[in-house]
Amino acid sequence: MIYTELTNKAMRIAYEAHHGQYDVNGVPYIFHPYHVAEQMTDEITTCVALLHDVIEDTDITIEELEQVFPAEVTEPVRLLTHEKGTEYIDYIEKIKTNPVARTVKLADIAHNSDMSRITDLNAVPAEKIIRWKRKYTEAKRILEKYQG
Repeated sequence: MIYTELTNKAMRIAYEAHHGQYDVNGVPYIFHPYHVAEQMTDEITTCVALLHDVIEDTDITIEELEQVFPAEVTEPVRLLTHEKGTEYIDYIEKIKTNPVARTVKLADIAHNSDMSRITDLNAVPAEKIIRWKRKYTEAKRILEKYQG
């Protein structure tokens, strides 16, 4: 992880925003954005990784983030926010043109695709796991193809 004044702000905001949220294993959700951020190599992508689910999954708005972070951070976060009613592939198509959003989304997909994170596979219906695999495989193909 890159530690700067800006990434520390992102870390604190993500931690507070996701406080009380848990993944399917009952693990505090914040470990997911922290893991994604650990894969990043610069300040901007680290901030975006930490904040990538904040707008979608919490009460924080993009306008609030814009008061704290530069557009280099907030624009990719905006793209990474999957709006209700938007087809997943349409959402991925928007992301592919932004190098920061694309980099973070590929790391997000890698972590979300890691089935070893699910300690009780019986707790998640098999159909859901199959849908996740298809969705993430197609998204990864689109993003990596565009990356060159």
